[in-house]
Amino acid sequence: METQEKSIIESLTLSIRKSVTLKLISVFILMLMLMIPMAFIQSLIDERETLRQAAIKEVSDKWANEQRVYGPVLTIPFNREILEDGRKKVIRDEAHLLPSLLSVNGRVNPQSLRRGIYEVVVYDTRLSFSGNFSGTENYLSEIQKYDLLWDEAFLTINISDLRGIKEKISFNWNGAVLPVEPGSKIPQIVPSGITVNNIFAAAPVIKDLTFSFDLFLQGSRHLGFIPLGKETNVKIASEWKDPSFSGAFLPDNRKVNENGFSSEYKILELNRNYPQFWYGVQNTNTLLSSAFGVDLLLPMNDYQKSTRSAKYALLAISLTFLTFFLVEIFNRKKVHPFQYILIGLALILFYTLLISVSEHTNFDFAYAVASVAIIGMIGLYARTIFGNLKQALLLVLVLAFTYLFVYITLQLQDYALLIGSIGLTIILGTTMFITRNINWYELGSSKKTESD
Repeated sequence: METQEKSIIESLTLSIRKSVTLKLISVFILMLMLMIPMAFIQSLIDERETLRQAAIKEVSDKWANEQRVYGPVLTIPFNREILEDGRKKVIRDEAHLLPSLLSVNGRVNPQSLRRGIYEVVVYDTRLSFSGNFSGTENYLSEIQKYDLLWDEAFLTINISDLRGIKEKISFNWNGAVLPVEPGSKIPQIVPSGITVNNIFAAAPVIKDLTFSFDLFLQGSRHLGFIPLGKETNVKIASEWKDPSFSGAFLPDNRKVNENGFSSEYKILELNRNYPQFWYGVQNTNTLLSSAFGVDLLLPMNDYQKSTRSAKYALLAISLTFLTFFLVEIFNRKKVHPFQYILIGLALILFYTLLISVSEHTNFDFAYAVASVAIIGMIGLYARTIFGNLKQALLLVLVLAFTYLFVYITLQLQDYALLIGSIGLTIILGTTMFITRNINWYELGSSKKTESD
């Protein structure tokens, strides 16, 4: 009786081992299980990217953060009477006037600093501002009835990180050089900046007001502006080869080549959603909505490329497992599930190698090193399993094609979806062609017969 039960169990075990369907299911389950360590790999990439961002922030905090420069804003305080509970009350208010013409001409000189293994982009820039306030009397006519405090009028210029100022600022106002003071008196409109006081010390001249000044600033990654002028003209040039023009406006003219970039903006009052003149704190939010500028980007950083390549992990695992499975079918070679697991873990190890090597060299070199290491390791292992050099070389070719396909897709960012779709179609078509003559039912039954 025991011998009969043992024979039944052995027959059942042998039947399971010979079943193509069960083998397919087990291989599929193994593929899904390998997504668990891939999740840890993605977590590792995110962690390293977080450390990189922390390094960038640390360097930026010591050098100077992103700079957003705009102004000057002409502010004239005034007193006005209101009725409150039947009584007259004098309150203080402020009228704000924007330039009629604002011109900015600047050159950005980038630098690459390192914090440990991480690279950070910073810059020095010289910005020359000039312009005028014309038609001021027309804007102020609606508040002439109030008590205008001309001796308290001032100009404010926004500089988002004052630590970046590297040289003394000489503000030229109607031909006279006026001193500047740190801080903003209108923080709702200009959160951080400098102030020019006593602009009407002699007499309240409100016609043909001209100004000019230069800023020598340090900053990191981004340089931005707000088009406060009725007509705003901005020209920015740099030797940086990888700019990203961001914000509410793009350059009217731009040139980007191996020598750097240059950009020109012309923005009119009608292009933004706030007026030239107001009083109080209205229009505060709409000012920021019209910001524009340029980002000094590093080309796609290695962590982004690693993240994108990890998205193709299932493709590499599927093609490798498919190759092993087809070799089993056509050549009656048996590959144990444990061997599938080892091969899958080797494919996962590719991404750990890629991340660690790219942190010390560059992504292309790291990709080549990781690819050669993993393809070589799996190829030698397959040579032992298959006992056939040609079959092992076939697997090496499949892996080499897979990693080359992924690498090309990573380089062609704009065409990644197209190339990926075409590649997957070719892979599926090739698999269908190779397996077109296999009778899966007959294959299963023949194996069962052999086992019997």
